Amino acid sequence: MKKWVAKNLKHYIMILPFFFFFAMFFLYPILKGLNTSFYKWDGINPAEFVGLNNYVSIVKSSDFVKSFTNLLKYVSITVPVGITVALLLALFVNRLKGFWATFFRSAYFIPTMIPLFLAASIWRWMYAPEVGLLNTIIGWFGADSINWLKDPKVMIFSLIVVDVWRAAGFNMVILLAGLKNIPEDYYDAARVDGANKFQEVIYITLPLLEPVLFFSITYGFISALQVFDAPWLLTISNYEYYGGRMKALLFPVMDMMGRAFGNLQFGKASAYGFLLTILIVAVSATLFVFRKKE
Repeated sequence: MKKWVAKNLKHYIMILPFFFFFAMFFLYPILKGLNTSFYKWDGINPAEFVGLNNYVSIVKSSDFVKSFTNLLKYVSITVPVGITVALLLALFVNRLKGFWATFFRSAYFIPTMIPLFLAASIWRWMYAPEVGLLNTIIGWFGADSINWLKDPKVMIFSLIVVDVWRAAGFNMVILLAGLKNIPEDYYDAARVDGANKFQEVIYITLPLLEPVLFFSITYGFISALQVFDAPWLLTISNYEYYGGRMKALLFPVMDMMGRAFGNLQFGKASAYGFLLTILIVAVSATLFVFRKKE
């Protein structure tokens, strides 16, 4: 035992700072938040233990139902559309060589690098009634102006467009790296057998790209379930008013933030956060189980 300690102690001492800060800034906040979720606390007065009442109150609230309904619609559209667009862009760029490959790869990645507040400002201008770029183009064809950020029927689709525009470049780079790792010999053999481009994609590209696609899809789901900043900025939300007209862009993280810093309901906000965490873990686990079966 003494020999083992003498041999390995120095290694554990070297990684001790990481575990110290990991526990301080990651584990402790999680455990503190879990503990807070069982209390009624406004951040000022002493906390009052209420057990599971915070969880029950959250689940029964109309905003909870509305936020998760919006989230379900948003995730079910933005993830498959975003991955499909990124894959098409990656396939396109992968066929290019030299200057044009670099040019389009950089051009498609630029939206990912733009600060979100600036991207939201750009899209708010593009979505502006009457004078916005999109409504101006629509007007050329004699159609009526669309209130992209005020009409509850189209607001979530306006958000999806912005999200896909921003995320496609990032996913494209990830998928493009996967495409570069597929040996060209497979395509040469397929062409000898008479396969066309579509068959090459279906029977060679997609199966060999599956690990990278799985990463992109899983990351896309986790990110989409935590959507907050884009709808918050597009609707010019604050802690007292958020979610836009008729709360068409209300999402769980926004509702959680509003309860915490708008209404000083830190116990309910913590409970909300753990309900969302359970959902994210459940979705991630389901994806891994499905992939393992496949």
